[in-house]
Amino acid sequence: MTAIWGIVNATPDSFSDGGRYADADHAVAHGLLLRAQGAHVLDIGGESTRPGAERVPVAEEQRRVLPVIERLAAEGVPVSVDTLNAATAVAAVRAGARIVNDVSGGLADPEMLAAVAESGADIALGHWRGPSSNMYARAEYARVGREVAGELRERVAAAAAAGIAPSRIIVDPGVGFAKTAGQNWDLLRELADVVALGPRVLVGTSRKRFLAEALGDDADERRKDLATAVTSALAARAGAWAVRVHDVADTRDALAVLGAWDG
Repeated sequence: MTAIWGIVNATPDSFSDGGRYADADHAVAHGLLLRAQGAHVLDIGGESTRPGAERVPVAEEQRRVLPVIERLAAEGVPVSVDTLNAATAVAAVRAGARIVNDVSGGLADPEMLAAVAESGADIALGHWRGPSSNMYARAEYARVGREVAGELRERVAAAAAAGIAPSRIIVDPGVGFAKTAGQNWDLLRELADVVALGPRVLVGTSRKRFLAEALGDDADERRKDLATAVTSALAARAGAWAVRVHDVADTRDALAVLGAWDG
């Protein structure tokens, strides 16, 4: 069964729900709701990675996420920390996180892979070609699925060289990161290239711009959540081990329908 990661953005400036859960109490309550709706993992982030986003100080990131992680972990919820910073990853694991979700695949902070290796946590390595502030300048591909898989293979090798066992590695093709709308659709159609690498595959399409472009200019949050559920189910059929979403309930239902369809 495909796992569902529920997104909890403890930030004031997320592209989708910025400010809604910036307060720790609200973030924890939202996380528990997502868990009740069927999330297997809660992914807690304190720094927006939306296109054009600027970095935030590490101390501020930790102020946002550590209380949320500690409280959710104390409830027995499996928690991932969404961070580019090794120091935050280490602090989050100490607070109870089991997974480090680094959308840069360990490229943003040269200490990340060694820190995760020592921590004992699993790591999700995202496909990345540079910071959010100018990611689209690097959106050039001849065959996106093959190239993303090749670059992820290099990150998997780097993680292994740092001492992270293959069983602890997850790969994420980085939908929306340094990719145009058309390239995102090509990447999803070519997801088999990423699945063939061997590690568990995490796919995150939730509420991203390319979905809104497919739906039209009037696409609201509800319609984007429905589109997310559809693409998540299709990613599951293509071999995704987990999908990362804002709306857990819709995706849970879509995966249930897919399971019934496939028998």
